[in-house]
Amino acid sequence: MAAARILLIIGGGIAAYKSIELVRLMKKADIEVRCVLTRGGEQFVTPLTLAALSENPVHTNIFDLKDEVEMGHIQLSRQADLVVVCPATADLMAKMAAGIADDLATTLLLATDKPVLAVPAMNVRMWLHPATKRNVRTLRSDGVTVMEPDEGAMACGEYGPGRLPEPEAVSKAIADMLASPPASGREDLVSQPDFAPAIHRPLFGRRILVTAGPTHEAIDPVRYIANRSSGRQGFAIAAAAAEAGAEVTLVAGPVALPTPAGVLRIDVESAREMAAAVEAALPADAAIMVAAVADWRAADVAAVKIKKDGSSTVPPLALAENPDILAMLAVSPRRPRLLIGFAAETHDVLAHAQAKLAKKRCDWIVANNIAADPMGGEVNRVHIVSAAGVDSWDRMAKDDVARKLIEKVAHVLHPTITGTD
Repeated sequence: MAAARILLIIGGGIAAYKSIELVRLMKKADIEVRCVLTRGGEQFVTPLTLAALSENPVHTNIFDLKDEVEMGHIQLSRQADLVVVCPATADLMAKMAAGIADDLATTLLLATDKPVLAVPAMNVRMWLHPATKRNVRTLRSDGVTVMEPDEGAMACGEYGPGRLPEPEAVSKAIADMLASPPASGREDLVSQPDFAPAIHRPLFGRRILVTAGPTHEAIDPVRYIANRSSGRQGFAIAAAAAEAGAEVTLVAGPVALPTPAGVLRIDVESAREMAAAVEAALPADAAIMVAAVADWRAADVAAVKIKKDGSSTVPPLALAENPDILAMLAVSPRRPRLLIGFAAETHDVLAHAQAKLAKKRCDWIVANNIAADPMGGEVNRVHIVSAAGVDSWDRMAKDDVARKLIEKVAHVLHPTITGTD
């Protein structure tokens, strides 16, 4: 498979520095990158830096291209599989919408016959201005894919939508576009190049549901029942599924972990909240239930903090059973095609996992010994228990466990792509 080719146009603005990391990510994914730097972009990043990272010359001036007899600027706009504008400033998007070609970047955009991805970055008031909204509508109607900006604090001190999405999210959007045929609206312009994915993305178009972390079951406004789950393994699996091209919903208990790029995260606290969020996230092609859901909750939650009364009498704590989310999914009319549960055991790991497989009526149980590798650690040694038997893996980092598990999931959901029978 030939490497995909990206033409990256870097607009002016403080967010231009993130283009450096974007180039690095694309090169890591074996994507060939050619950079065009606007005059404004040159105020924030240098051609030398971009040339060193992309391993290609960086273009800044419409008259500095070689072979102008062959209209070099036209050729540059046609040689890429995808044109990415990042950051796309308000000024640059306005020129794109109006068809203005007054420098190399805008000339290339007007002359290209390839799909275009614009990644906006600007002040919140500029993003919300009616003129910008109108320009975005025009660009989208012309077939340009315009990402939604992130929301947050800005260099100018204001807060709101307009921040450039993180490079990992932009990289995922690029991979999605390379893996898909051109969107409707540009069929008259696009010459249908080979849009085979530059990155192996065997779960493209599949919906994956992942649960992660513990649940907290309130006893009173101060105390709760919980466990030691860190959420790391579930978050790593969600990240690996997104990298493989899946549309991922991550239902997370209370953890202090960043949301993986390209993942829709739903935060919950209790087991009952998690059960409701899982039900709302269906349908899914596969559900990977990594969360360590509390088996019990307090039957009655005190409205105020339970205090010692000086009598040394321990207050009673009556427990009620929480919903069994894995078993619930197994009998749901919207049961995922592949249902995977996790079992953290302290002894008789395989025997308990095999019993859980039969009881929960799922497809696989991923079992691990938390006596050997305590919950919250960086590594895991797992056994995949299914009706076909037991597949025991070597001890490895949780990120590696996640990637290997997602490859195994892809074998089931996309056997023709992954090459299994």
